[in-house]
Amino acid sequence: MRERLIESRLTPNAISLTGFALNVAAAVLIFERFFFLAGVAFIIGSIMDTLDGRYSRMSGKGTPFGAFLDSTLDRIEEGIVLIAVAAYFATRHNEAAVAATVAAALGSLMVSYTRARAEALGVPCKVGLATRPVRVVILSAGLVFAEGASLGHFELLAPAVYVLAGLAVFTMLQRIWYVRRQLRRADAESA
Repeated sequence: MRERLIESRLTPNAISLTGFALNVAAAVLIFERFFFLAGVAFIIGSIMDTLDGRYSRMSGKGTPFGAFLDSTLDRIEEGIVLIAVAAYFATRHNEAAVAATVAAALGSLMVSYTRARAEALGVPCKVGLATRPVRVVILSAGLVFAEGASLGHFELLAPAVYVLAGLAVFTMLQRIWYVRRQLRRADAESA
């Protein structure tokens, strides 16, 4: 089965674009207040985002542009879903949750940016609590157990966004501190 998949015409970019389409669908479902379905679409789309890189390495079909496209789409997908969540909270006049959603979006982008910038400086930087898989799990739980998601009388979307915002900002600060220490250590060793 694995060899047939590798020999197929399937490309890592097709997997990336499928994940993107599913995350756009999740955002639309959030706007329509179908939170459980949005959570499922977000989960499956996010799984596709993890598979594209693995498939790229396994099949040898990866390209530098594909790696760039994958990273770019990952950021856009998370942003699109969080924009839909912020819009939902705005319609409910929940300013604190809107602000937390914006902080979660910015924090998530900065978690990725700090890693990319650190690696451009030659410092591997995968440290921190709120890696992409952790952020996906938190937001997925919030969507699947949102008010009106038909899974009992839960309202976990706002708490999930608060946790996501806090952890993303904390992880960004962790990475800044880590890179600072690593660069100081490198300077001290070269002196």
